Amino acid sequence: MYHTIDEFLNEWIYESDSTQQILDLLNDDSLGTKVKEGERSLGYLAWHTIVSVHEMMSRVGLVFEAPHHDAPMPESAAEIAAGYRQANMAFKEAVRSQWTDAKLSDEHDMYGEMWTNATTLDVLVKHQIHHRGQMTMLMRLAGLPMKGIYGPSREEWMSYGVEVPK
Repeated sequence: MYHTIDEFLNEWIYESDSTQQILDLLNDDSLGTKVKEGERSLGYLAWHTIVSVHEMMSRVGLVFEAPHHDAPMPESAAEIAAGYRQANMAFKEAVRSQWTDAKLSDEHDMYGEMWTNATTLDVLVKHQIHHRGQMTMLMRLAGLPMKGIYGPSREEWMSYGVEVPK
């Protein structure tokens, strides 16, 4: 749980940079990739990750420009990646300028439960990580190269000369 804005931002910056790196690897052909029919596509998950930033944080009173939850998904991977870049920058600035450490203990109704702002920030971080994991699996299915987040990817290990079992 976060006790200060700086504590949150230190973690968010790493996690959002990691999400941006994954989004930057997408290409237009990969956006429709699904595990099976009826499941969410890679493009949908990427866009959902982006619009959730504004959707969740507008519920707790932060005001910033970012794609809303009902915004149509862009058709290109580059537009999706740019949407996250813009939303992330606006969100970080809103947290820095609109909240103090004391605001982290304010409570708001979030999906029928009372959450502190600190809890909402924590859930937002975990939400990003959760969907990033789903996206990386779909990216593998789409044949895209992978970037290591919490350790080297297979491609990165191989570039170090380490053979990775398949």
